[in-house]
Amino acid sequence: MRIFLLGNGQRSGVPEAAEQLRPFLARHAEIVVDDLTQTVDLSPHEADLTLVLGGDGAILRAARQMGYRQLPVLGVNLGRLGFLADLSLEQVEEKFPAVAAGDYRVTTHVMFECVVEGPDGVVRRSLGLNEVTVHAGPPFHMIDLELLVDGEVVSGYSGDGLILSTPIGSTAHSLSAGGPILGQEIEAFVVTPICPHALTSRPVVESAAREYNIVVRRAGPGTLLLIDGQEHVPVTPDHRITFRRAAVDFRLVKVAGHSYYRTLRDKLSWGALPNYRSEPSPRTERTG
Repeated sequence: MRIFLLGNGQRSGVPEAAEQLRPFLARHAEIVVDDLTQTVDLSPHEADLTLVLGGDGAILRAARQMGYRQLPVLGVNLGRLGFLADLSLEQVEEKFPAVAAGDYRVTTHVMFECVVEGPDGVVRRSLGLNEVTVHAGPPFHMIDLELLVDGEVVSGYSGDGLILSTPIGSTAHSLSAGGPILGQEIEAFVVTPICPHALTSRPVVESAAREYNIVVRRAGPGTLLLIDGQEHVPVTPDHRITFRRAAVDFRLVKVAGHSYYRTLRDKLSWGALPNYRSEPSPRTERTG
């Protein structure tokens, strides 16, 4: 097996983990690219799998680094949550030999392409996995946005911003803003308003086959478009934002004993029952 070894070398513990794993990985696979800066152009190289060291942020960067030639990704969690990373550092030596022998399955997930057209005619295209967010910046006044789907006006939003997320991204920023959890392999997007100044503004789930346009009607000078929380693009009412399904899917390696619902339970405490007290608290006696 040929692999790319990628990771966030700026995160504490990642360079040390890479140093520890390289001799072990070399016994089971050929490391074609070893890049802890996540800046190397991967397009001239061929591999079968990408091993990513770090947290979810490192996996998001790896997905964009691979661009339109996505390889299956196996994540090793060295961060805090690691929602996309199936393995801990301690589990790599146990699980990777089976992966190198082909004993794993791959799930496919919707990615997005975001196109931003500026008033100067400059067009910026970005590939992403989690979400696009239009968010108010300094001086942090409300912004007014309008959403169109396939050219039809869907709704207007006044508030702190708007999130368009994939199913993978539904458990990230969108969830924090009150959006729903989507099954990771369905083909849909979630539209989640951020602190809308209207009781009727609610999250919407729509098909990933449709094209979405965000029109900025009113915004302060610090308003930003954020791509996966990592790329920041200043936007004004003169910018045109298009969001659609990418021509490529993200591919995630799943090893035995790991599933989406288990991850929800283990890492987000999803579905946990309330921890009721077994005994009533003692009463305070009043005297006098």
